Amino acid sequence: MEKLKDFSEIVSQAARGELVFPTSVNAALRLQLALADPDCETDDVIRKVLGEPLLAARTVALANAAVFNRSGVPVTSVRAAVQRVGYRNLYTMAAAMVVRQFGARLRDEQLRRQADQLWRHTAHVAALARVIGARLTSTDPDTALFAGIVHEAGGFYLLSRADEMPGLLDDPAEWMGAAQEIISREMMKKMNIPEPVSQAIVSLRGATLTPPPLGLRDTLLLAKRLAPVRSPLAAGQDSPSLSGFIDDNALLDQILLESADEAASMSAALLV
Repeated sequence: MEKLKDFSEIVSQAARGELVFPTSVNAALRLQLALADPDCETDDVIRKVLGEPLLAARTVALANAAVFNRSGVPVTSVRAAVQRVGYRNLYTMAAAMVVRQFGARLRDEQLRRQADQLWRHTAHVAALARVIGARLTSTDPDTALFAGIVHEAGGFYLLSRADEMPGLLDDPAEWMGAAQEIISREMMKKMNIPEPVSQAIVSLRGATLTPPPLGLRDTLLLAKRLAPVRSPLAAGQDSPSLSGFIDDNALLDQILLESADEAASMSAALLV
């Protein structure tokens, strides 16, 4: 009964727009707001990135990933990294920092392992989504990358609350479904996620695939199914339509083969 009461309170807080964010995400949220301002100054952005050493390191790593480093010449400064990846992808890195902070201070060992697995799943999904968007589903690859980064934000939030409320996530039937959708929607609002991205993420639950795959939702569906690391919060089986499209799909196999190095370098940069 106590666990049900705790979970009910979390859902009620989400429905009221009162999600509890750790103070450690404030710097990344401020950077997101600055990047969303069309009049933001480059020097101000760079100062904010330098103020967060982990974000600075991840931005440089992303800039040196194969997908951005076509010349093969590495960059070693934040300024050069920001110029190479651009504001849109820097916004994505700020969002990644927000998401990861929810798992950064977990005390429970099992929850820490779940958070680590969930982030590895997220990184692979983001890298694959970029490739699939560019090669298969006619989806802007930078948008696909961003959506992959934030698509499990609700899951990270639940893990952070479970650290305060032992046993909260023991029974997926209690938090999957409508409750998960409420929490995910409010996380998207709190992080200022654009509505098209938010809608694609929320619509993933129970979604089926109608070939040919098109758009952001289908991109995420395929990326999640193809990610080599599964989400520890996943429940149920893949839809037959999704498995049917992926199994023995020569075109998809060729795309994944040709872009394997690109996806690997991208996911590695996100895991820094």
